[in-house]
Amino acid sequence: MTTTTGTTQRRKGPDLGRLLSDNGALGGLLLLVVTLSLLTPTFLTAQNLLNVGVQAAVVAVLAFGQTFVIVSAGVDLSVGSVAALSGIVAAYTAAETGLPGWLALIAGLGVGALAGLINGVLVSYGRLPAFIATLAMLSVARGLTLVVSQGAPKVTPDEVTFLGSTIGAFLPVPLLVMLGVLALTSFILNRTYPGRTMYAIGGNEEAAMLSGIDVRKNKLIIYALSGLFAGIAGILLAGRLGSAGPQAAVGYELDAIAAVVIGGASLSGGVGRASGAFVGALVLAVLRNGLNLVQVSPFWQQVVIGVVIAVAVLVDTLRRRSR
Repeated sequence: MTTTTGTTQRRKGPDLGRLLSDNGALGGLLLLVVTLSLLTPTFLTAQNLLNVGVQAAVVAVLAFGQTFVIVSAGVDLSVGSVAALSGIVAAYTAAETGLPGWLALIAGLGVGALAGLINGVLVSYGRLPAFIATLAMLSVARGLTLVVSQGAPKVTPDEVTFLGSTIGAFLPVPLLVMLGVLALTSFILNRTYPGRTMYAIGGNEEAAMLSGIDVRKNKLIIYALSGLFAGIAGILLAGRLGSAGPQAAVGYELDAIAAVVIGGASLSGGVGRASGAFVGALVLAVLRNGLNLVQVSPFWQQVVIGVVIAVAVLVDTLRRRSR
């Protein structure tokens, strides 16, 4: 009797072991934090932790948009180039056309959403594989970035620069933007009809069609959201740097995909969460920050990060199979 009661009470209480088991990326993040705090006393300082959050912000926002695509069994390779294009457009329209900064910011976001919408048209109506459609957009968006900027960085308007600043003495705006986009992504995935259709399409596209879901229309929404979030990330990056460069966000699409996959999403579709992408982005940021603090060569950092990504995905895959 006592044993049964004790067991029941344990089940009702919080089970940290089960939480970490169900969230492998979170366990890996905690392990990283403990290890790095032992290796260097600088890591756990408030200022450094805020720096980690700021460094994670751009990749996290890209990863949130990428989550929509990966959950629906697609992939978006263009987000890094679209982010750069959005930043350049925002800076160019403010500097060259004299538009108010807030209108320039909207123009940058609009370009990102338009690029994503074109990806959606190519995938859903053109029947192109997502890999090919978004690879083409990667090249087109990067080329347009160079055309608009003429290969030179553009100074951002104050409204964009504010997004990379700090409120008061210690509250970074990029951190607030990242948390806001996290909440929006979670709401879309868990509380809206388009979010539920993303899981249905990723789980079984044919079954989703037979159940009455307009798959093509929803793919337009999915890729437009990915492009819009890339636009937010690009403007956030331009705000942090104080200028929009034509080579900004090169390779960020790979970090975004890695963050989503580290966070537990399946590239086969149907599985993925906003919180997982958030933790995955933090894992990458913490890892880079810690390797810098312990003075690991930048060349070896790429090797370490690649190994960590492979191990994280392998462990998560084995964990899922064991269930």
